[in-house]
Amino acid sequence: MKTILITGATSGIGKSTAELFAKQGYRIIICGRRTEVLESLKTELSQYTEMFSLKFDVRNLQEVENAINSLPEEWKSIDVLINNAGNAHGLEPLSAGNTNDWDSMIDGNVKGLLYISKMIIPAMKERNSGHIVNISSVAARQTYVNGVVYCATKKAVDVISEGMRLELTEFGIKVTNIQPGAVETDFSLVRFKGDSEKASTVYAGYEALKAEDIADAIAYCVNAPKHVSVSDMTIYPTAQAEPRTIYRK
Repeated sequence: MKTILITGATSGIGKSTAELFAKQGYRIIICGRRTEVLESLKTELSQYTEMFSLKFDVRNLQEVENAINSLPEEWKSIDVLINNAGNAHGLEPLSAGNTNDWDSMIDGNVKGLLYISKMIIPAMKERNSGHIVNISSVAARQTYVNGVVYCATKKAVDVISEGMRLELTEFGIKVTNIQPGAVETDFSLVRFKGDSEKASTVYAGYEALKAEDIADAIAYCVNAPKHVSVSDMTIYPTAQAEPRTIYRK
């Protein structure tokens, strides 16, 4: 039975992915920053499979190292790493940007992905098998006004995914880069710092993707035959033509 580690598993795409893989019978390690939510999800999904939870912040290297090193021996062999944790903060031009927001996005979306991957990859290379799924965004494909830093971090995820593939294919390790379009989760609520009215306008007038849609796509890639490796996947809601263009009713 394969073991899957999912970062940012307490909400949105990460939570839906954990739910889907648990129902498919994989052993799941869920990671996040909120102990109560982690334990609740662990209890809920334990009816389907073996579950383990790790509380840490991917932005903190010491926390990442301590968490991964704390895994019991029977949980150390991770077959699939899903780098889902990330964030978007603020929607201002660079000249008015909040540098704390920039740090949060760069630390979470880029450095956090690197920290956790560095901890997991060596064992995959030793076993000559594994699969890494990185969650990027269509924001990597086209920069938009007032989203420069966020777009840059997601472009970095694309580049890191490509670099991983170049370094790891010879070891039998698959690398998949997923670029979701507009997905109705807490993403916009976080970006607008809890302003639910502003967040709701992002998804008004059309049917956005759901977290479950991205979980389905991830599962397709992970469940593909051994000789099949999905390198990149871009997923839009039907109403979205490109990152900046959504047709609303």
